[in-house]
Amino acid sequence: MKFTKSPAIDLTVRDAHLSIQQDNASMHVGTSVWPCSLVVVKFAERWTSPAAVSDGAVNPYADLLDFRNKRGIELGTGCGVAGMGLYVLGLNDVVLTDIAPVMPALKHNLKRNKPVLGRMLKMAQLYWTNVDQINALNPPFDFVIATDVVYIEETVGPLLDAMEALVSENGVVLLGYQLRSPEADRLFWEMCPTKFNVEKVPHEHLHSEYAYEEADVYVLRKKL
Repeated sequence: MKFTKSPAIDLTVRDAHLSIQQDNASMHVGTSVWPCSLVVVKFAERWTSPAAVSDGAVNPYADLLDFRNKRGIELGTGCGVAGMGLYVLGLNDVVLTDIAPVMPALKHNLKRNKPVLGRMLKMAQLYWTNVDQINALNPPFDFVIATDVVYIEETVGPLLDAMEALVSENGVVLLGYQLRSPEADRLFWEMCPTKFNVEKVPHEHLHSEYAYEEADVYVLRKKL
């Protein structure tokens, strides 16, 4: 891992300052920080802060983003940005997962941010086609987090199957999404509604400094 030759990403979540080192020279895309992870964290921060609403208005995400006593899992966590950010926001039981070649980058960044987080977060190797690995994680989870994971057409089916297997009946998938591949995008949105009810977060509800035009946040709920 050639972290010293790649720029670090700094992210402030409430009073915590996370610093994520990348290896942009790696052949694995998971060793770089992709923007949707930042978008999801800052969206959650906006609506879980004491100043989320004013003038007696109702917080539309008060129930959705209630992390108390909830279990979470991140798919394709990469350097771990989304998982660490949501942990800071109260998702205290969370496991970060990715494929074997990305695990050194994840472990490196978890150790790097341990002083801020207060402990090492749980991590596990997970290939979406591996049913034994999925079962070993002891699903279901209240939150399945996935950001910038739709970019290879062949992995769309396994990704959706893994999401469906991992999320609880009353749980949600928080999906940070940016179009990366027209073919993968088309297949994902053909298959996703067969398994999940899809709700798109209005762009004006994203954090103002992280409301990238090309990035969206979706809430997926399992069809029963």
